[in-house]
Amino acid sequence: MSDFLKKTTEEKTEKRTSLTILISLLLIGVLIIWFAGRNLELKTPLFPLPSPQGVQKFSSEEEFKSYLEKARDRAEYFGFGVISKGFTRFPEVLLMEPLSVAETATLPERVSETTVQVAGIDEPDIVKTDGKEIYFSPGRIWPIWREPIIMESKIIPPYKEAKTKVIKAFPPTDLAQEAEIEKSGDLLLVKDILVIFSGQDILGYDVSNPQKPQKKWEIDLEKKNSIVTSRLFKDKIYLVTKNLIDEIHPCPIKPLMVEGKAIEISCQEIYHPIVPVPVDVTFLALVLDPASGKIEKKVSFVGSSGQSVVYMSEKAIYITYSYYEDIVKFFSQFLKEKCQDLFPSWIFEKLKKLETYDISQQAKNLELQTILEKYKNSLDEDERLRIENELTNRISDYYQERKRDLEKSGILKIDLEKFEISATGNVPGYPLNQFALDEYQENLRIAITVGERFSWFGFGMGEEKSANDVYILDKNLKIVGSIKDLGLRERIYSVRFIEDKGYLVTFRQIDPFYVLDLANPQKPELKGELKIPGYSSYLHPLTKDKILGIGKEDWQVKISLFDVSKAENPKELDKYILDESWSDILNTHHAFLLDKKHEIFFLPGSRGGYIFSYKNQKLSLVKAVSEISARRAIYINDYLYIIADNKIVVLNEINWQKVKELEINN
Repeated sequence: MSDFLKKTTEEKTEKRTSLTILISLLLIGVLIIWFAGRNLELKTPLFPLPSPQGVQKFSSEEEFKSYLEKARDRAEYFGFGVISKGFTRFPEVLLMEPLSVAETATLPERVSETTVQVAGIDEPDIVKTDGKEIYFSPGRIWPIWREPIIMESKIIPPYKEAKTKVIKAFPPTDLAQEAEIEKSGDLLLVKDILVIFSGQDILGYDVSNPQKPQKKWEIDLEKKNSIVTSRLFKDKIYLVTKNLIDEIHPCPIKPLMVEGKAIEISCQEIYHPIVPVPVDVTFLALVLDPASGKIEKKVSFVGSSGQSVVYMSEKAIYITYSYYEDIVKFFSQFLKEKCQDLFPSWIFEKLKKLETYDISQQAKNLELQTILEKYKNSLDEDERLRIENELTNRISDYYQERKRDLEKSGILKIDLEKFEISATGNVPGYPLNQFALDEYQENLRIAITVGERFSWFGFGMGEEKSANDVYILDKNLKIVGSIKDLGLRERIYSVRFIEDKGYLVTFRQIDPFYVLDLANPQKPELKGELKIPGYSSYLHPLTKDKILGIGKEDWQVKISLFDVSKAENPKELDKYILDESWSDILNTHHAFLLDKKHEIFFLPGSRGGYIFSYKNQKLSLVKAVSEISARRAIYINDYLYIIADNKIVVLNEINWQKVKELEINN
């Protein structure tokens, strides 16, 4: 089965109802009334008010409540899943290949780091190393059973919480488990402090003596609060959390406790867009000292829980949120521009007045229904049928022209030095993930898909109208340049910005790989395009002119090597189809490891771990390690450590012989 059929199956619920997308939006307010016998209720929450022009702080709890009332029911809620882990066995050490005396006596010269988006800004992951120890947090461990077991009136859960492993790593001859830490989760390592993000807790451990880690501090998140993401930059942790809004008492909030003392955010400290948009959470961005666990700076603002992307540069944190424009205004404009011949003049006069009314969006929608209902009742059945068909066709065409006027992403910029909101802006559509944003020479580049999400509402009946754009915004988040309509009827699957170039992959049936020239922010250009089967969901630069793409083709993991030395003519130099249906790299870039010295990269699969060479512009599988649940890999000097749920395997990168193996105790 092709990737096209696979993707169609995976996204069937979202995709099958999205032809004339504006039918899904505008006919809620028009055709619902227009079609006789339909008793559907107009759902105002789908359509927030016009785009915000900046932000301001709430003056009181009453103002916060008033804001929520205006935007009530417009926020969309999303659930969160838990990734399960494989069970592990008891420890056993096997020595495979002896090491030289020189190797065992010196400290490592080369130590890999977590694969991140921005060099110098670390991201939390399940594995960290300082070249001497490996810190590994496998997460929940699943035993053989999958349902809770009741023993002596006690319920035993189908999993147990794993512990963070402290492993002596270098030299490989000394590979051994030194200690365990009761908590597990994503990790950051700051000198001798290991920070663990464990569910509702953030803990700092002193690991200067790795055999006896000591807890130094703890932060407890309130039950409605959760971690969005964090970064480590210049020995400071930048943390973003989100707190579900209590509509009865929205503020002040107490999102977390530091050493038993609540951190309180007053109403007057919380920013909001000037014009109401969908909100269901209060975000909190803060600067954390990993040595003491103390919070040094903080800023808070309202937003939507499921549609925000966080990107951090060396100068700022950018946070996006999604919203939709005023449906009444949009529809009124449609009637004026495209339907003068379908309606009498009094309809347009009433719509013009309606736009000026200082009433809620819901009241405007109800008034719109009343106006159209009155006109519908004056027509005979033949004329009703004619106008229904005319509206359907004209709305579809109008939406194709104006879709960017409806779906928007707001952007907040937090200056790292002052740690306050320094700019706000917006673009059409929505970004895929953190790689869709990038700061370069004080400009923000952002890649978006627009016109693809409206099928969520379940009213669409046909062909998609999606498109993909790249926008360049200045330091004040004002749009200065754009490239539009990349991959029509497709959506973005991966993005990578590298200095003054951009690389973009969209997908529906084939994989268009786009090369963008962004050297002139005012006039960015599409320079080249390559169409190949499958898609790439992660792009990684190997050299200045070589880009690696990892994705899927016909249900299998696909690796592509792209040559972008000639931007006008990108080429796929080589590709490799791996006999795997999944790799964790498709889920997180942290699972990828590149070792430029040996010109190899690692990727995990469901059946083992794989080491590929990209020498001489060819992809070749130089080593596969089977029968392990591979999660990550690191290198220390010329040794590659493959870290699995149940063991660590060390390979010599010179000859790829197994050097050592350690089974991990869980």
